[in-house]
Amino acid sequence: MRTQAVKTTPINIAGLGIGGLLLAALLYLFVRHWAEFVQYCINFQIYMHRYLVTYLLQQQNHQYHGGVMLVLGSFLYGFLHSIGPGHGKFVITTYLATHRQQLNISRVITLFGSLLQGVMAVLFVLILAVIFNFSMGDLSLSRYWVEKGSAVFIACFGLMLLLRASGWRLRRSPVIRALPASPRLSAATVAHHHDENCHCGHKHLPNANELTGGWRNALWVITAIGIRPCSGAILILVFANAIGMFTWGVIAAMSMALGTALSIMILATLVHHLRERFINTSGALINFYLPQATRIAMILGGIMLLLFALILFSSVIPVSANGDFITAGC
Repeated sequence: MRTQAVKTTPINIAGLGIGGLLLAALLYLFVRHWAEFVQYCINFQIYMHRYLVTYLLQQQNHQYHGGVMLVLGSFLYGFLHSIGPGHGKFVITTYLATHRQQLNISRVITLFGSLLQGVMAVLFVLILAVIFNFSMGDLSLSRYWVEKGSAVFIACFGLMLLLRASGWRLRRSPVIRALPASPRLSAATVAHHHDENCHCGHKHLPNANELTGGWRNALWVITAIGIRPCSGAILILVFANAIGMFTWGVIAAMSMALGTALSIMILATLVHHLRERFINTSGALINFYLPQATRIAMILGGIMLLLFALILFSSVIPVSANGDFITAGC
């Protein structure tokens, strides 16, 4: 049988070194100025909320341009607010880095997760403030436990990734089934050029659909993003309900959700292209070991989600009698 050598793409050592130095410098600046960045994001939220409240009052006084500005301002708030620290960006980045999902499906998952976040904020205020007439202190207590619960759910998502990577199921996942039967590879196997057209009777590489975890995994991601209601949406909804403009509060909250969706979809697109660029430029050898690399990436992603959930759980702001939602984050 005629064999072909595996074609590999030469690695630019100098380019990798420069890229590593730049990444280390950015990481150093990120850690050094993290506290200032978080404080700036909080101040920006307060600044934007003053304008949103002003536009809501203008709409109440029949200054209809205030309604237009409320919708546009809420969309801009959601777009810019999602740039700051938050769980949605971390969850979708970890998911796309560890699952070779199709780009359009990734965007749909991001859109639904962001919209669910807006819906959760609406339901939170509708049920507790409108129907049960909770006080601001009770709303803050409820917000406290909702955020604690969302951190636990994100931890469960990370644990699920670890279990999938370890093959802990009666019926093994497609990723695990795609692994070679033996860790030792013969010389003929390595020398043979495997692709979809080699017609040798074996399945060598999992396709994109087999590396995504299926629709159940997508639901995990959507729920992990949307289960934590946006603090900005809760605040504008509470104020809108207090002045009898709850419908406009719902419109503002969903506009925020759409703005957040657009921002995170841009992030998801960047992560997708970076992941594919890395895979495509790493040569045929990395593609041959793609199942093993996917398993390692899922393990690392699961560990990172568990650590992030622990930080999120321990950093929930205390209960405030005045209903302090502004620093709760998204």
